[in-house]
Amino acid sequence: MEFVKCGKDTLLNPLQTVSGIVERRHTLPVLANVLIKKENQQLTLTSTDIEIQIKTSVPMESDDATVQTTVNAKKLLDILKALPDGKDVSLKLNDSKIAIASGKSKFNLQTLPANDFPEMTLSGSFGQKISIAQKHFKDLLNKTSYAMAVQDIRYYLNGMLMIFEGQQISVVATDGHRLAFASEAVAEDLGEKTDIILPRKTVMELQRLLQDTEEAIVIEIGANQIRFTFNDIELTSKLVEGKFPDYKKVIPQDYTNQISINRVDFQQALQRVAILSNEKIRGVRCLIEADALKISSANTDQENAQEELDISYAGDSLDIGFNVMYLLDVLSNQKTENVELNFGVDASKSVLITVAQDPSFKYVVMPMRI
Repeated sequence: MEFVKCGKDTLLNPLQTVSGIVERRHTLPVLANVLIKKENQQLTLTSTDIEIQIKTSVPMESDDATVQTTVNAKKLLDILKALPDGKDVSLKLNDSKIAIASGKSKFNLQTLPANDFPEMTLSGSFGQKISIAQKHFKDLLNKTSYAMAVQDIRYYLNGMLMIFEGQQISVVATDGHRLAFASEAVAEDLGEKTDIILPRKTVMELQRLLQDTEEAIVIEIGANQIRFTFNDIELTSKLVEGKFPDYKKVIPQDYTNQISINRVDFQQALQRVAILSNEKIRGVRCLIEADALKISSANTDQENAQEELDISYAGDSLDIGFNVMYLLDVLSNQKTENVELNFGVDASKSVLITVAQDPSFKYVVMPMRI
């Protein structure tokens, strides 16, 4: 029975939307599949990994019969990508297989019953509801997500803290060696403070799917879930349980010195010096002297590199070591012309990186011994 006939992109685009979270290797074979459901001239595609679910719909000119099945997401995606443009694609359901045809190209894929697909059980009620422009929310994630931990035993660090309070949304990410904080004002009053921890995978999917547009993303918070609705997409995610560290204690206020430096010049100098840094610790030394910032690295083969940048500085000399990747992360995710380095007289204390155009943004990075 044919239940889908449409242009290639009409099917490919929503499939690309939902397939990002599909696990190729999983204990449940059906989790490698996408749920395809046609109902009332609307085609809905759903994927899940148990923790996250993404659903999107497109209108479909067809009869009103309801048809649903699941098929391997990667195989279907690869087939659609490989098909020539400008031709219709049809899907026909034949017993336990789905037939895909376009022009003279024909494919048959195994299916699994739709009833076996583990759609997420939604929270009884999503209480708080927040609306923000997609580009502003995506910007918050871009400014901070790189500081999230990766597979840390402190599971709550493998995600992002989101704080809703008053007319402000704030986000915080840290891996214990550096911390990124950013906030954005919203039009509505969000009331008393609510904080939740988003899983890392949810953050990455949002960054992939959000667009740089003024169109809104609607955020709804439930007891142990959060739902994001935008661009005909509904992304539902479980929340991370746990107590996030007190980020306010990590952002010191007693810096005595500040230098402003061109972001691109600083980034490019670090990239060059990083070539000869130790491959394991990726350390670079930053020597701050009168009107000069000297950046150097060395490796176990006794090779070394040095760069010097002009700065406006008249304080005491300071020699600080950093993981170069921690600096490059923040510089590559900012768009401003200059960044500001704030530091005290003690080289063992953390350094605060800020930008004049965005007073809410703060990036704290711990020094390292080199």
